[in-house]
Amino acid sequence: MFCVAIDGPAAAGKGTISRAVAQHFGFAHLDTGLLYRAVGAKTMAGVPAIKAALALMPGDLDNPDLRGPEVAQAASKVAVIPEVRAALVDFQRAFARRSGGAVMDGRDIGTVICPRAEAKLFVTASAEVRAKRRFQELAAKGLANSLDEVLVDVKARDDRDMNRAEAPLRPADDAVLIDTSELNIQEAVDMAIHVVTERGAG
Repeated sequence: MFCVAIDGPAAAGKGTISRAVAQHFGFAHLDTGLLYRAVGAKTMAGVPAIKAALALMPGDLDNPDLRGPEVAQAASKVAVIPEVRAALVDFQRAFARRSGGAVMDGRDIGTVICPRAEAKLFVTASAEVRAKRRFQELAAKGLANSLDEVLVDVKARDDRDMNRAEAPLRPADDAVLIDTSELNIQEAVDMAIHVVTERGAG
């Protein structure tokens, strides 16, 4: 068993880096944000948040609509509910200790879910850079209104994630910081692979 915990704010690149690291080492990958997005999507359909979290099934993560901006905001809102977080902890911890290794990305993997992970990374970038990336991503899908609105959303989500009472977004004390503001994808991935290799993966 080898667990790689990758945390960071929205649109910093942690998902892309996590998938690349998992592929490089042959580890399984879990985007834990999808768990909260799936719960958020259910609340948008009228299901109470705690009930949705308790009933979450792996198949719920396959919904292509989970990547939309409205679901992202709903996910951020349900993520501040302690009972929702508690309901999803066991799912995540079981995944982390699976044989063959695991890469998990989220906001509290290294601090709460897997504090003893063999490798921890905190991937970040400036709010402006992240907003531009998210705007381009949404615009390609015809979902974005304006860069300014996306920046407001990014900052609002950061504020919720960093200041929530339960498991706030912050780097673990022993996490390696990777700022992707001025890095291309390959440079960021190479840096992450180097860190994980140094921690004993191979």
